[in-house]
Amino acid sequence: MATHAAYDCDVLVIGGGIVGLSSAYALTRTAPGTRVTVLEKEHGPRHRSGPGGGMVHTGIRHAPGSLQARWTVRGAAELAAFCAEHGITHTVTGKLIVATAGTELPRLHGLVQRGRAHGLPVRELGPAQIAEYEPRVRGLAAIRVGTGGVCDFAGVAARLAAEVGDAGGRIRYGAEVVTVDRRPWGVAVRTSDGRVVRARTLVNCAGPHSDRIARLAGDDPGVRNVLLRETSYELTAPDQVRGLVHQVPDPALRHPGARLTRGLDGVVRVGPAAVPARAEAGSVRPAGRLREPASVLGRAGSWPGALRHRRQEGQEAHGAPARRAVARAVRRLLPGVTEDDLRPYPSGARTQAVLRDGTPVDDFLLRDAPHAVHVLHAPATAATASLPLGREVARRALLRARATGWRPPAVESGHCV
Repeated sequence: MATHAAYDCDVLVIGGGIVGLSSAYALTRTAPGTRVTVLEKEHGPRHRSGPGGGMVHTGIRHAPGSLQARWTVRGAAELAAFCAEHGITHTVTGKLIVATAGTELPRLHGLVQRGRAHGLPVRELGPAQIAEYEPRVRGLAAIRVGTGGVCDFAGVAARLAAEVGDAGGRIRYGAEVVTVDRRPWGVAVRTSDGRVVRARTLVNCAGPHSDRIARLAGDDPGVRNVLLRETSYELTAPDQVRGLVHQVPDPALRHPGARLTRGLDGVVRVGPAAVPARAEAGSVRPAGRLREPASVLGRAGSWPGALRHRRQEGQEAHGAPARRAVARAVRRLLPGVTEDDLRPYPSGARTQAVLRDGTPVDDFLLRDAPHAVHVLHAPATAATASLPLGREVARRALLRARATGWRPPAVESGHCV
């Protein structure tokens, strides 16, 4: 068994996004005295929500009992408290989910039942009541979820990083992982600058590269990450929307319908719509390089799923970037909107984990391995759910660290929180 001095840290976190930082933060809070190091391949903080901040999800769309539902509902409440404690901008506007056609009413009613099962504050609205919240929005019926809002997630990530540093943790930027060597006593990781970090436990929060890191560690992730480009527009007349307004989602589609989000800067963002991306076509790729980021079809094992969804994928790839199609969708909520009322908003990118048979992973996916915890899929709700997600990752990592014979200093002194 290696001695304590032989380790550079107790837990090594790969990935300095909000999930990795939340995990590192939870480690230092759950087991004070734990030596935590975070490696981030970018040369600065990865999470950049922009001046408009990001949407705080409610969790209402997700199945009761799923990790997305549990962690998103809980995370939204914890996020509000965290922001209040640290003076980070966070606004609760509520979210309006609007039915614009009779065929959407049963799905809207289903969301009411699901929201109540989650314990969310849900209010059913008729056309006149919709106008009380959003005077310019039209619909047959709607529900208002009281927990929706917007948040400065870049500020949250910065605060998490500061808390980790204050607790004695280290964050190394510009540290790309090139080798992971698992030994009986733990793991040794080599970065692109030739430095080696030895740890009792590895936490893989590498986002778009999580499948690659898992394979470097000798583990079979069971998934491949596919790059998706997110295309958005901005309303030229932002006074038409006060908060968050979403069309009733269709579960048959992989992405929800029209979504209008008023950011902290007052800009109303339309979208995003996610489509398979090609880096060579000018799409924005996530931090770092992905091998074969072209599309779902460029991934081994994803043909069956791509074929099942070929008609829908083609519609999304053609319609999402087309201003005319976006304007047509928005008019269902805001009558009178034309193409001239929309202007391009900076595009983004995200990744989608896909199983071997081509099925997209819809929930959080965490897998344990000897001396390692892999976060293989963190969906769009991850920023909202980051605090409870980080605690679960920390719990698993500490169990593996203890298996090496280690005990957190605060546990030994009886001060573990």
